[in-house]
Amino acid sequence: MTTRRDYYDVLGVPRGAPDEEIKKAYRALAMKFHPDRNPGDKQAEERFKEVAEAYEVLHDPEKRSRYDRFGHAAGAPAGGGAADFQGFDLADALRAFMRDFGGMGGGFGGTFGDLFETRPGGRGARSERRGHDLEIRLPLTLEEIASGVEKRVKIRHMKACGVCHGTGAKAGTSRHTCKVCGGSGQVRVVQRSIFGQMISVTTCDRCRGEGTVVESPCPECGGEGRVRAQDEVTIRVPAGVTTGNYIPLRGLGDAGLRGGPPGDLIAHIEETEHPLFARDGDDLVVEIPISIARASLGGKVEAPTLSGKAKIDIPAGIQSGQVLRLRGKGLKSLHRSGTGDLLVRITVHTPSRLSDRAKKLVTELEELPDSKVPRPHRPGRAD
Repeated sequence: MTTRRDYYDVLGVPRGAPDEEIKKAYRALAMKFHPDRNPGDKQAEERFKEVAEAYEVLHDPEKRSRYDRFGHAAGAPAGGGAADFQGFDLADALRAFMRDFGGMGGGFGGTFGDLFETRPGGRGARSERRGHDLEIRLPLTLEEIASGVEKRVKIRHMKACGVCHGTGAKAGTSRHTCKVCGGSGQVRVVQRSIFGQMISVTTCDRCRGEGTVVESPCPECGGEGRVRAQDEVTIRVPAGVTTGNYIPLRGLGDAGLRGGPPGDLIAHIEETEHPLFARDGDDLVVEIPISIARASLGGKVEAPTLSGKAKIDIPAGIQSGQVLRLRGKGLKSLHRSGTGDLLVRITVHTPSRLSDRAKKLVTELEELPDSKVPRPHRPGRAD
């Protein structure tokens, strides 16, 4: 048998704690372990239920008095054993939290109120029928990224059935109110214990929380209200995007079940490698080889850009690896005004094969005083 923790220990308060301290401790722990803040975390869910159970006893004077006298045995059956709190589920814990700290339209109504809005047409019921989000990869060239582009892409997704118009019901018929839940989408189960009456509210299994059922399903979609289809969509891509950016297209994912809201289409940007330019943020980088003569004498050379070509001045005596900047020849910025630059990295090309005449000229050049090279030195420092 599992040992149950003392309720005061669960909330972290002393036995003589005033009501306000108990309420404050419970609120802090409930916020910490609330399912909305810990999606899919079963351990957090159990802690949320545990603190709610402790609070339900300790904030009620009569229940607290019995608990202080008998502990967990206060709720035990006549034959002994542990108190019967097995019926205290997540729905009870959520209701306790909303009753004292949320409430519809209260401080947390916008955050937690939707958990209980499962009436037909309400956001809770519709969220269960919401269509899936779809994700696609959108490859783009640097030229497309530089100017922005509209891309037409084909997607396969679930689309609202054109025969039943998304209702799921056969033509000439309609959906009927669920007889199990009376159209509320919820089923209430009453349980009794020494601590009072516990009411559990769960989603109706018959209508799955929708409040209505399809007696005669549409033969086209089988009652789902949607069919698989292929469509073309236009995606407008702004200038300056990069790999890792994504564009959400609301409502272009899968259609929801029986009129439920559609999911979204998420286009993930993938920048394809350019044969000439590398990218550094909003700047573009290109490498231009020049001859030894051009490096020595300087002059103008042509530099490629995304939009054509531009002249660039090479200063006399430039060294291999130096970078020259062409302002405004890069990419438009996505997040700020302005355009990046084109960075031209100069490399001095050394011929690997020389004719006899070329060898003679290079030898003569090497013998001139102007061709004297520096002595060995520490990297970054020259004498």
